[in-house]
Amino acid sequence: MRGRVRLRPGVGTLAAAAVVATIVGYAASAAPADHQDGPATTSQPPADIADVYTWMDGSNVVLAMTVYPDAPAGAQFSPNVQYVFHTASAASGPGATSHPLDVIATFDAAQDISVWVGTAEYLTGNASQTAGLTSPSGKVKVFAGLRADPFFFNLEGFHQTVLDIEALAGSFAHDDAGCPMLDAGVAGALLHQLGTAPDGGAPVDHYATLDALALVVSVDKSLLTAGGPLVSVWGGTYATGPVVADAGGQ
Repeated sequence: MRGRVRLRPGVGTLAAAAVVATIVGYAASAAPADHQDGPATTSQPPADIADVYTWMDGSNVVLAMTVYPDAPAGAQFSPNVQYVFHTASAASGPGATSHPLDVIATFDAAQDISVWVGTAEYLTGNASQTAGLTSPSGKVKVFAGLRADPFFFNLEGFHQTVLDIEALAGSFAHDDAGCPMLDAGVAGALLHQLGTAPDGGAPVDHYATLDALALVVSVDKSLLTAGGPLVSVWGGTYATGPVVADAGGQ
């Protein structure tokens, strides 16, 4: 599609995870995704989370959520859903006392957005233009609209790897979970297949031509670090009307 725009990270390392830990000023990354949900969620695509990303851009923490996988032109966010970035800041790692803070976004029928960053910042208006929307203090910026899905997945290579494993499963002993205990050579070959096309050629991004709705919020890090410089992020969508949402999220 001509004119498609990729959602790109600014300064820092892109991270997508169920729980993403980012030390402000540094970056740690992980890369799971969520594009194939059950029928209850996929039946309500504006609430169906594809990915959650976070990265540093100077002194700002950028929070991004994509929903509505394979979104068509004209796709819209739901006025019956809250889109939430759950954050928690701490002075140290797991087990430390943390300070929670939610970044909540809602949309009306005209697609005007309202965004709350805890109780410290609020902004509302049309955030669909490229420049987005900026709060009066300048500490929060938001964009919401259709973008090319930024996730990369070699789906054909993955399917070929599954077929290869199924064909080989009877040749190896299995562990208690029923998984074949592959030797190093076979495991290496399968790992190589995950990164190539079925014929051994270059991997093909299944999402290269697909779009998603992107909600991107840039927040001054001072608003997210009341509990310390280590910030965890996860996202969820929550029904406020007659819609099945991706509760628990990504």
